[in-house]
Order: sequence, then structure tokens, then C-alpha cells
Amino acid sequence: MALQQEQRPSALTTKSGGKPYSYIVKWVLAVLIIAGIAWIVVTHRQQDDQKQADAKSQLANRPMPVLVAKAEQRDVNVYLNALGTVTPRNTITVKARVDGQLLNVYFREGQMVKSGDLLAQIDPRPFEVQLGQAEGQLTKDKALLDNALIDAERYKTLLAQDSISKQQADTQQSLVNQYRGAIAVDQATVDSAKLQLSYCRITAPMSGRVGLRQVDPGNMIHSADTTGIVTITQLQPITALFSIPEDDLPAVVKREKTVDTVAVDAYDRAQKIKLASGSLLTTDNQIDTTTGSIKLRAVFKNESETLFPNQFVNIKLLVDVDQAATVIPQSALQRGKNGDYVYAVNQDQTVTLKPVTAGDVDGEFVSIKKGLEPGEILVVDGADKLRDGAKVKVTTPDAAQKGTPDKSKKRGHSKEGWQQKQSAE
Repeated sequence: MALQQEQRPSALTTKSGGKPYSYIVKWVLAVLIIAGIAWIVVTHRQQDDQKQADAKSQLANRPMPVLVAKAEQRDVNVYLNALGTVTPRNTITVKARVDGQLLNVYFREGQMVKSGDLLAQIDPRPFEVQLGQAEGQLTKDKALLDNALIDAERYKTLLAQDSISKQQADTQQSLVNQYRGAIAVDQATVDSAKLQLSYCRITAPMSGRVGLRQVDPGNMIHSADTTGIVTITQLQPITALFSIPEDDLPAVVKREKTVDTVAVDAYDRAQKIKLASGSLLTTDNQIDTTTGSIKLRAVFKNESETLFPNQFVNIKLLVDVDQAATVIPQSALQRGKNGDYVYAVNQDQTVTLKPVTAGDVDGEFVSIKKGLEPGEILVVDGADKLRDGAKVKVTTPDAAQKGTPDKSKKRGHSKEGWQQKQSAE
């Protein structure tokens, strides 16, 4: 019996391999657990993907907030743009007209001076001595002339009495004429000495702005010096020199014949700040064949002194006015591979892509030649996220009058009050 019991196969072993059934059960349980975990992961991932898809769908269907503006009808100025350089109307280098020691300088570098203002003083003593000598010689010759005139009168009396010969009387009259000539020379010498003395006071020959001082007091200066004492530049008025292509010249000539003065504006390097307004002064008399352009000069009053010599400016020359043009902000005009277009807002708060033909630019606005009518509402901000037919939410007060939600009511202000404020403005 004991032997038979030992040879009986165990219930926990297999017939083929002899492995216990518990080993197979463990493998089955592991596979079931892994399959369960995989199913859970896949299910959660599908749910997340579905949530994301729903969120994207809701986001796509959500109206996009945009800012809008209305297309207007008004006159548009047509400009020619050019690069210019500010040039002074006059520039003078102040030099000494006599040689001498520079005693004093009465100007401050960068100062605005008027014509006739004293700028510098040269030592006048050598010229005062020359003037004294010339005046002394003039006095001496005048005394000799007076004496010669008296003798001439006496000789005339003696000649009438036949007491002297006529030759003596003529000789005396010739002496009188000599003294008169000497006096004329002396007077010229006196005037020359006075003129040289006046040159010791160096004055401004015109009104303008003085530059940097080239000579310090105490130095000897000469009329032959090339640098001079200082340079004066006229700033009021001031001019700007610029060039335009020869193809644009007929428009300028036509404008000159139409109006008395052709308006010219000068802008800064970034073309954002208007520096000055002036008028066209003249056009050059020939076209430069090497560049195919012609030079023009504009003049500005420059009362605010915003223009400075040799300053770079952007010139805008008014050559025409486009009457009653359709105008929109430049921010509403979009550029695409198929051309220019705009997004127009419809009554149902959707947008329509409209191809347009852009015209002339006037400041922040651009005229539309084709594809748009005045009064249409256009998207000016937020167009980069739009497509044709997309829903939008207008956030401007102008659009609120068209039936969109008015934010002013949420802030405690009535729509009528906002309209009264806009009317007042």
C-alpha cells in the first residue's frame, strides 16, 4: 500500500512536463492583469483625445475677438517720397580782414547771433596810430593849401596892376591845385585808416548759428588764414536737397502749374515724426543722366529749429489729391500670395475675405481703388487668426451700435451716454 501511494501522480503536476498547475495559473493571471492595464490606458487615452478634440472644436466654433474700423470716403493726398539732406541757405566763414592780435571773443559756441552782432575784437592800437598819422598829414596839407590860396589872390591883384608877370600867377595857381590833390590823397588815406580800424571789430555778416571757435584770444590772426575764426550757418529759413526719378517730374511740373506753392513735408529717419512743413523752392535745370533723377530744393521756415544742416530727412512732396476715395486703416489691409485682401464683418458676426486693390498711402490710411465700398466694417486687429466665414466678436464701440454686445453696459455705463460722449468728441 505504501508503494502504491508513492507512485500516484500528484494533483499539482502536469502529465507532460511535470510542472505544477500553479505556475500556469500565475502566467494566466499576469496576462490578464497586463491586458486589463492596457485596456485602462487605451480607454483613458481615447477619452483624453476625445476631450481635446471637443475642446478644439469648441475653440474653433468660439467667436474670435477682433477690433474693427469703418471704411470711409474722403480726399487722399498723393505724395512722392524721396530721401533728402538738409542744407543751409547760407554758410559763411568769418575771417579777419586785417592782421593783428585777437584780444576778445564775444560769442558762445552754438549761439544764435543776429546780423551786426560783435563777434571778436582785434587789437586796434596799430591802426589808431596809422589813422593819427593820416589825419596829421591831412591837416598839414590843408594849412599849405590855405596859404597857397591867399598867395594866389595876392598874385591876381598884382597881375591886375601889372606888377608881376602872368607866369608867376599861373605858377601859384598850379601850386594851389597841387595842394588840393594832396588833400584828396590825404583824405583817402584817412578813410582807409578808419576802414582798417573798423575791421578790428569783427561783426556777424548775417543772422544764424555760430559753430565751434577756431582761434583762441591772444593768438595772432591774419587775413590770409583759411580756417577763419568761426562759421555761421543760417537756420531760418533752411532748405533740403533731394532727388526724384525723372518719370515723376511731369507730376511735379503739373502740380506747380496748378497751385501757387507745392507743399513739402520733412520727416525723421523712421518716417514717424513730422519735423517741418515747407514748400518747393526750385527744380534743377537738367536731369542727371547717370542716375536718371533730377534734384529739387525745398525751403522750410524752421521756426522750431527741428532741422539741422546735413541732417538726413525723408521728404514727402504733395503732387495730387485723390478726391472722395475709399480709405481704410493700413492695419486692415492684409498681404497674401494672391494679392491684397481685407476681412469684412457681416451682419451675422461672420467675416468675409474680400480681395482689394490698394492705392495711395496717406499717413496711417490707405486708399482702396477696387473691391470695397465706404461704410463697410473691417477687421483691423486679430485678422491673423481668421479664415473666410469665421465667427467674430466685435469689441469696438462702433460695432456695438451695429447690434453686438456693448461692454459699456457691463461697466455701468449706458450706450446712450457713450454715444453722447462720441458726439461731443
